[in-house]
Amino acid sequence: MIKKMILTGGVLALLSSVSLGTPLLSYARCGVDWLRSSANDSVPLEWELKRARQMIADLEPEIKDNAKRIALEKIQVAKLEGQLTNTREGLAKGQSDIERLSQDLQNDNTVYTYAGRTYTLTQVKTDLGNRFKRFKTRQATADKLEQMLSARQGSLHAAHERMDAMMGAKRQLEVEVENLQARLGALRVAQTSSQLNLDDSQLSHTRELLDEIATRIDVEEETMHVDTEYFGEIDLDQPSEEELLDQISTYFSTPRSDDAAALVSIQLN
Repeated sequence: MIKKMILTGGVLALLSSVSLGTPLLSYARCGVDWLRSSANDSVPLEWELKRARQMIADLEPEIKDNAKRIALEKIQVAKLEGQLTNTREGLAKGQSDIERLSQDLQNDNTVYTYAGRTYTLTQVKTDLGNRFKRFKTRQATADKLEQMLSARQGSLHAAHERMDAMMGAKRQLEVEVENLQARLGALRVAQTSSQLNLDDSQLSHTRELLDEIATRIDVEEETMHVDTEYFGEIDLDQPSEEELLDQISTYFSTPRSDDAAALVSIQLN
């Protein structure tokens, strides 16, 4: 039963891939791209910068390896230069000896003396021929050495340029990372400031309480002032008790004109 289900599923998958091969492939690619994008977006920027720093640090072994290769190449180039110098010196001496022997053979002598030893004409000619062969071989060797030296010097120069470019690129990456770090720090500060919501309700309640206390103090101070003004002190602007009594006595002891006229009318009647 299980085998049948697996076989059926495989057949359906095969038919789907045949009939809908291109759409399924495009959907799959789109899904993979979306997953990658989502994964990248979910990684904090601080972590990404840390990863960038690590990647820059990982360049150090490669730089050291290249520096070691350049140093080894310098040594090889120096050896080639020394070998080429010796070869050229040997060529110069060989050419001088060949020219000397050739000039001596032009004299048509039967014997020749060199360094206290005597040689026949045949021996000198044979030696001259051997010297000439060795000279040509050495000349070809010198030509090859010059070609090798030129090639390795060019390679060394190119390696130096690549190293300089790599070091410059590394320094540029370090500067860019520091710049991005500074920008990210400023961004985080701005985000923190914009998201900082202060709860000023307690401040408002405290302000209201202080205003209420001040109002109550003002009321009590005013009440005390009124009590003192109307009930606790004598108003010097009002008449005293003696002046009031005199005014009353004078008022009632002095006849009024209306009262006198009334008395007169009563007597006449």
